[in-house]
Amino acid sequence: MSRAILRARGLVLAFGGVRAADGIDLDVLEGEVLAIIGPNGAGKTTFLNMVTGYLKPQAGSIQFADREITRLSPRRIVRLGIARSFQIPQLFREHSVLANIALALAAGGDFWSPHRPLLTTARETEAQALLQRFGLADLAQQRADALDEGARKLLDVAMAAALAPRLLLMDEPTSGVATAQKHAIMDRLIPALRQQGVTVVFVEHDMEVVARYADRVAVWSQGKILAEGPAGDVLADPTVRRDVIGLEGAAC
Repeated sequence: MSRAILRARGLVLAFGGVRAADGIDLDVLEGEVLAIIGPNGAGKTTFLNMVTGYLKPQAGSIQFADREITRLSPRRIVRLGIARSFQIPQLFREHSVLANIALALAAGGDFWSPHRPLLTTARETEAQALLQRFGLADLAQQRADALDEGARKLLDVAMAAALAPRLLLMDEPTSGVATAQKHAIMDRLIPALRQQGVTVVFVEHDMEVVARYADRVAVWSQGKILAEGPAGDVLADPTVRRDVIGLEGAAC
């Protein structure tokens, strides 16, 4: 049985009278792909922000690889092995795809300054290998602001992967992407991250994507976890289908 790489216990965070986290308990198992689903405002992104240090819970604790990280800074958490991608890709838009990856590699290595060459031979070789893995090799010299939304999503995740994380959190990796592209993007992302040995947590609204790519699913509702378990079981749960997915009696 896989061990938990991340443990959240009793997380509470309120914004005014709204509890975005209301006693969240969750284990993320090493090597799995876990999907977090739920309606808008359920607290899904709030959870990612607490894990990555952008928000601090008012109560509860978060452990990563048996180390307490609840009060650490985002930068320190990245150094320990947690990275994330964003619903809106965070790119250096005026730079090439290759330069974006090289900048991420340099940030992860913590040994580059503007006074040193960015594209050393070793760094360019590593960047090209990442681009190949994520299906972006043919776009290496293209500016990031010229990419379509699907390629931007791939680049954002590839930059996170360049930090060599053990755990990667992806916030809606297929949002804003044409329906015809969604499976192609996930078909590229998930094998690439598995090849790198990365545990994945992703927030998603497309239930076809969740059913196809998640090992387990955790369902958020009003700051609480409504259900959790194997993807097939959770997505077939009548309460989840009625209250979260918006279906009743139909097959997933």
